[in-house]
Amino acid sequence: MNSNHDEQAPILVQRLAHHLQPSADIIQTPLHIDGTKAHVLYLKSVVDGQLLQTIVIKPFFELRAADSFVQYLSSLPNKVDVPAERQLLIELTKGNVLVVVGQRTFLLDIKKSVTNTVLETALEPTIHGPQFGLSESLETNLNIIRHRYYTSSLVVETASLNDESNRPIAILYDEKHVDTHVLDLVKERLKDLKNPLIQSTGDLELYLNNQKLTLFPDTLLTERPDRIAYNLATGKVVLLVDGSPQATMAPAVFFDFMVSMEDHYHSFWISLSTLMLRYAGLLTCIILPALYVAIISFNPDVIRTELALTVAGSRIGVPYPSYIEVLFMLVFIELLTEASIRLPKAVSATATTVGGLILGTAVVEAALASNIMIIVVSLVAISTFVIPINEMSFSIRISRFFLLLYASLFGLAGVIIGMLGIMMYLTNKESFGKPYLKMYWKNRNDELKVKADE
Repeated sequence: MNSNHDEQAPILVQRLAHHLQPSADIIQTPLHIDGTKAHVLYLKSVVDGQLLQTIVIKPFFELRAADSFVQYLSSLPNKVDVPAERQLLIELTKGNVLVVVGQRTFLLDIKKSVTNTVLETALEPTIHGPQFGLSESLETNLNIIRHRYYTSSLVVETASLNDESNRPIAILYDEKHVDTHVLDLVKERLKDLKNPLIQSTGDLELYLNNQKLTLFPDTLLTERPDRIAYNLATGKVVLLVDGSPQATMAPAVFFDFMVSMEDHYHSFWISLSTLMLRYAGLLTCIILPALYVAIISFNPDVIRTELALTVAGSRIGVPYPSYIEVLFMLVFIELLTEASIRLPKAVSATATTVGGLILGTAVVEAALASNIMIIVVSLVAISTFVIPINEMSFSIRISRFFLLLYASLFGLAGVIIGMLGIMMYLTNKESFGKPYLKMYWKNRNDELKVKADE
């Protein structure tokens, strides 16, 4: 810290510098020329030094007169309101620069951003449509969304999280389409957040949900700006967290998680066929393991005799019941999936593919699982990845274990009871006051406004 002239610095600057000690990146610099004095306080690690030189220091020595410099600072577009002293400390840590000229105090946004690189879409890749998503800079993300959603009715509200990080967040909505009840509920839950530290949008999404043990997500996490624009137009509320390359949207209904943005870039019949494939994969993923156990162990009479004999013949030598076989193979698939995520990209595909082939062959040869079981597990593994949104994919992967338990206890009747239980749970579930199984979600207030205009 530059401590020269501390005794000549304004009391506010001295107090703030004292609070920020003993950090080594505090810079307190006095400026002086021809009787004109100014004091600058900032944190070197988060401020763009070149911009500071161009915007503040160079003009000070060129303008010379204090009144001219004050008028110049007052006209700067990156000038922000000076808050109370406690909040002012937080603003300094965000990259703002405090400039004191006589009795006038200015706060300038001259932060240095190293996270503003726009990232490629990794979680929701598509062949058609945008290939780049968001960045880890809040300002860059707002710029991306503004460039994709040209309308004067788009409202951006900024705030700070009430936790240790004081991380800036943005609330986006289209005031012409937004559901005001949802908007008020989102703001209320943000105000009531009492988590000690929130690091990302996914972290915020978890705590926005009042039911912490819920299995199915209440909000939709996305990295695609086109999905954000689409949902803004349907009246949803979008939340962005500084430092996170994803946005979360509320409310979210079940069918939102089954739609890929590529569906909007294809013709009707192509989109319909891919959507039907997706739902077929969903049913396969959640029902097939339980159905295998139910038919093999309890109700072999529901399939053709030839098929029943083929399945029974494939299980000759398997030393444990079918539900143990299925559970073992499902856990094995989950381990492969987790390994593919955690391994370096250069080796993950090769390691998991080779591991799956070798272990799968060895399991069959050792009579620890049947050939039919390998086919079933392969279908389940492939079907898991047709769900476009990872959060719903995780929920379905967990749900199939509950369904497997019911099938192990009650057979085919257990599969039916388990599916009815899941449907009843989803039917009674709400997302920010909206039915979770509502199809083609659109703000009802928006529909009423259109009718009133007509």
